[in-house]
Amino acid sequence: MIKSIIDKSTGFEKRFENIDTVVFENSTDASKAVAQQIAALIKSKQEKNESCVLGLATGSSPKGLYAELVRLHKEEGLSFKNVITFNLDEYYPMEPDSVNSYVRFMKELLMDQVDILPENYHIPDGLLTKEEIADYCADYETKIEALGGIDLQVLGIGANGHIGFNESGSLQNSKTRLVALDHITRVAASKDFFGLNNTPRTAITLGVKKIMEAKQVILLAWGEGKADVVKKSVEGEVTNRIPASFLQEHNNVVFVLDKEASSKLTRINRPWLVEKIVWTDKLTRKAVLGLALDLKKPILM
Repeated sequence: MIKSIIDKSTGFEKRFENIDTVVFENSTDASKAVAQQIAALIKSKQEKNESCVLGLATGSSPKGLYAELVRLHKEEGLSFKNVITFNLDEYYPMEPDSVNSYVRFMKELLMDQVDILPENYHIPDGLLTKEEIADYCADYETKIEALGGIDLQVLGIGANGHIGFNESGSLQNSKTRLVALDHITRVAASKDFFGLNNTPRTAITLGVKKIMEAKQVILLAWGEGKADVVKKSVEGEVTNRIPASFLQEHNNVVFVLDKEASSKLTRINRPWLVEKIVWTDKLTRKAVLGLALDLKKPILM
C-alpha cells in the first residue's frame, strides 16, 4: 500500500518536499500499487454498504492504472457496482464517439470492461451549447456534493503544472467551467489531433476547489518530461502559475512517481543535501558540477 510506504520514509526529505512522494522503479509497479489502494477503498465501502466516489483522470498517466483495475475485476472479482465516478474534464466541443473523446477513452479503458452501472459514471459533455455550459457545470458540482464529495481523486499533471485542465493562472477557488487551453497543453495534445490546427482550444474542467475538497488525492507522473514540473510542484512555492502546487495545502495527497519523473527531486538528484551518504567518484563529480552550475563559476574556481 502507498500509505505504508510513506510511513516507512525517513523524514529527511521533508526538509525539501512539501508533498508526500513515493517513487517506484517504473510506472507499471506504481500503477499496480495505486490500483490496490483504490480496490481496498472500494471494498471497505462495500462492507459498509456505501458508495465509493472516485474522481478520475484521462491521458497517458492513468492507462496502466485502469488496466490493472480491469484485471482485478476480471481475475479477482473486484466489483464496481458501488462505485460512482466523476471525470475531470473533456475537450470542447467534442463528439462522444470521437477517437479523441474522453467519453470514448473511459468507456474503452474502464467502464465497458467492469460492472459499474452506466448511470454511475459522469464525464463532462462536449456537445453542450455555450449557453448550457454554466448550468451544466454547476449541476456537475451539485451531484458531487450530494454524494458527500469525492473519496479519492486521481490526477495527472501537465508540463505546465495543470491539474485537470486548470491551466497556469487558475485560482485555488476556481469552479467547474469552460477554459481556454494553454498553448503548451495544445502542443502536447496535437499529435493525437494530427496537428495543432485541429487541436481544440477549449475544454470543460472540474475546478481546483472541488479537487482540493476531495478526501484523498493521488497524482501520477511518469517520465523525465515531468521531472521539472514535479520538482516545482513538490518543492517550490505555492503559486497559480503551477496549479499542482496548490496540493501542498491538501492534508491527504501523495505524488506517485516513476524513477524518471522523480529525478529532479533534491533527495534523488542531490541526496547529500538530505541525508548522510557514502561518497563515490560519481557522486563527487555530480556534486562538484552541480555546485559550479549553481554558482555559475568554472569548476576550478
